[in-house]
Parts: sequence; structure tokens; C-alpha cells
Amino acid sequence: QVQNISQSMEVLDLRTFRDLQYLRNTEGLLRGLDARLRLAAEGHKGLNARRFQELQEKMRELQPLPPVLDQYKSDTRLVEQLKGEVGNLSRTLLAVRREMGAYDYEELQQRVLALEARLHACVWYMDGYYKGRRVLEFRTLNDFITGQNFVQHLLPHPWAGTGHVVFNGSLYYNKYQSNIAVKYHFRSRSVLLQRSLPGAGYNNTFPYSWGGFSDLDFMADESGLWAVYTTNQNAGNIVLSRLDPHTLEILRSWDTGYPKRSAGEAFIICGTLYVTNSHLAGAKIYFAYDTGTSSYEYTDIPFHNQYSHISMLDYNPRERVLYTWNNGHQVIYNVTLFHLIQTSGEL
Repeated sequence: QVQNISQSMEVLDLRTFRDLQYLRNTEGLLRGLDARLRLAAEGHKGLNARRFQELQEKMRELQPLPPVLDQYKSDTRLVEQLKGEVGNLSRTLLAVRREMGAYDYEELQQRVLALEARLHACVWYMDGYYKGRRVLEFRTLNDFITGQNFVQHLLPHPWAGTGHVVFNGSLYYNKYQSNIAVKYHFRSRSVLLQRSLPGAGYNNTFPYSWGGFSDLDFMADESGLWAVYTTNQNAGNIVLSRLDPHTLEILRSWDTGYPKRSAGEAFIICGTLYVTNSHLAGAKIYFAYDTGTSSYEYTDIPFHNQYSHISMLDYNPRERVLYTWNNGHQVIYNVTLFHLIQTSGEL
């Protein structure tokens, strides 16, 4: 019990630090949004009334700021600045109402969505890997730990596996007994899109080594949305595909050459796919595939598997941590990213 309490305190301390960090990062994002909205007010071509209404409704959802802001009384200056910035954005939108300007609406929409994701940092919990439909949304990691203050979502289609990911306010998951990717939007509580991944195996045809209908694995990194799967044409080797999050179309695919049934789990960071050689104790990060150069290398990075059975492993690009589900335990691994500096001075 003392060990569990100690671990919980460490997690809470880490969460508090990260929350304060993302609040500081949000301050810059809000200022950037404010500047771009002011540019929108100066032109006369691109932002029509319907699109403006959509943005205004989205901003309305961000007011008032979530209660998480009021938890940090020790940093009231930052909190008040963030509240002021959101107020400025709303006033700028009102100014844009009369002069719909020449502005990249899609870019603005994505920035608002990114802001929404930051301000509504949640934990989503899906129990089991077979025919489940219930998703629990917790406001904070602490709520998840204590099992309190959650909202329930009932998906219209059951899922398969554990390779689901939440990206820009939507859940991307594998529809049960199919190779169909489903995009479920949490706020509207509706399925926005369904699309088949051509030739992808499903129903335990090409799972990870632990099984569990893990044929399709959706993941996200700094550059967007990805899917890991395999096909008969690829002889059971891992295929990594970059997906358009709006249409679920495959933008590009890479055949990594690594047999998926020999992989314990996989995750992607900055366009590089990392694969473990087992889901059991003694696992290592054994293989890395770089999509930038379409090349691979074998690695030998120890991966501490404290509870001896990993059935989910994903990277969170916002918090720069790995989340795993390990034999009934949610385990978080910190990730440190290093920039390699070339002799030419380019990063």
C-alpha cells in the first residue's frame, strides 16, 4: 500500500508539473492565434459567414477556461494572462464579423482545435480488447487514478484490439471484425467517418505477439496520425501508413520489413517507428524505422517491463511520454528527445 501511494504521489507530482508546463505553452499559442485573427480582420476574401460561425462556436466552447486553470493559485499571473488571451480572441472574432478577410481557414481551424485539445487535457479509458463499446473520459489523470469525475461515451460500433488513439478531439479505432478505421468525435458524440485500410489483416490475422486482435494500431506523433498493420502482400511484415485525419486516406506507406507477429508492441516519435521484440519481461526496443530516409536499424535499448505483460504502448507527443498498459497497470515512461546538430549548423 505504501508503494502504491508513493507511486500515485509521483504520478500526481509529474502531472502537476506537466499541467503548468502546458499552461505556459498555451500562453504562446493564444498569442499566436490572436495575431492571426487580427490579420483575418484586415482582408476581404476567404473567411465566409458559415466558417466564421463555426469558429465562433468553437471559441465559445473554450469559455470559460476549464477548472484546471483555477487549480494553480501559486501561478495566478499566468492563469490571468491565459484568461485574458481567450477573452481577446473572442473580441477579435466579434471584430471579424463585419469584415470576412482573406485568411487560411483550414489553418485557423486546426489551431483552434489544437488549443481545444490543450485546454481539455483528458484521459480516456477503454476496458478490454474485444467487442468493447464503452469509453470513459476523465478530466485529469488524478480523476482516472481515483476513478471519479468521468463521462461515459457509448460507441455505435464495437472495437477490436488496443491500438486506439485520441487525436484532435476524435477517437480513431479499429471496428470489430473488419479492417475499417472509425473516427468518433467526442463532443458531438457521433461517428464522423469510416474507411477501410486496403488489404489490412484483421480478426487476429496479423496481431502483435501477445494477440488480442491487435491487427491495427493507430498512433500519433508530432507530425500527425499513423497506422501500423500488415497485409498478405507484405508477407506479414509491418506496414506503416501516414493517414489524413480528416478523410482517413492513406497519404503514404512504408514496408518496414519487420514481421509483425514477432513484435511485442510499437510506437512512433518524430516520424520514426520503434518496435519492441517482446511484450514480456526482458523486452527491448529492438528495431527502428525512419520514414524520413526510408531506412531501418536494429537497436538494443532495454525496456523496463515491470509487470511482465504489455498490451498497449503509445507515445503522447504533447507530454512527451510513453503510455503503456502493463498487466492491469497504467505505466508512464518519460521520453527525452535530443536534437542532432550537423556540422553545417542545421538542426
